[in-house]
Amino acid sequence: MRFGDVSVDLTGHVAVVEMHRPPHNYFDHILIGHLADAFEAMDAEPECRSIVLCSEGKSFCAGAAFGGPDRAVHTEDLYAQGVRMFRATKPVVAAIQGPAIGGGLGVALVADFRVAAAEARFAANFVKIGIHPGFGLTHTLPRLIGEQKASLLFLTGRRLDGGEALAWGLVDQLSTQERLREDALNLAAEIAEGAPLAIVSTRATLRAGLADAVLNQTKHERAEQERLFKTEDHAEGVRAVSERRAGNFTGR
Repeated sequence: MRFGDVSVDLTGHVAVVEMHRPPHNYFDHILIGHLADAFEAMDAEPECRSIVLCSEGKSFCAGAAFGGPDRAVHTEDLYAQGVRMFRATKPVVAAIQGPAIGGGLGVALVADFRVAAAEARFAANFVKIGIHPGFGLTHTLPRLIGEQKASLLFLTGRRLDGGEALAWGLVDQLSTQERLREDALNLAAEIAEGAPLAIVSTRATLRAGLADAVLNQTKHERAEQERLFKTEDHAEGVRAVSERRAGNFTGR
């Protein structure tokens, strides 16, 4: 099964949903919409009981790729598609082989569990490019690792490697590049051994209100992002990141 740059391979009771925009899998509203389409297709497939979310290339997902005058419109659609991912009903295990940065971290946090290689990198680096966090991260990240640790990541833009992410509770299992996909599949298969109706019911209870909370949070995140997109600091942040240097911010 194929949805644009997203493939779906169902073997037994586990579906592998894979992004194909190597090497870094930068996303736009179209890719996130196709991921949501894939999740919904597996929701409608009785044989599917769990999903492995993964990607082709060096990075799991290095963030957003769009820009230009239509950015605000695309951001609105992007977050609407992201909420569709959160509304999916089957458990998701993310296999993270490399960087999950900015919005890419938001995609990783759609999943119920994260299996990561030691080489993986995690960062909510929005302040480094002069904008507000997005993709619902200001709700999902504190929910996962606590407000204090989430605040530290948001306000510093600090990166965590796989081992640090495991210690912080951001990752559930550490693996190697060679075993990463296998370990993620094994976890998904372990989940799929349970009674399917009970799995969906229990997950729904554990994630009750999550999609609606993300919907409300992304409305605020988008408004703040649209305001900050217009600042000189944002333009400087984009230049600084591309030039691999600290930003010279002025508060304008």
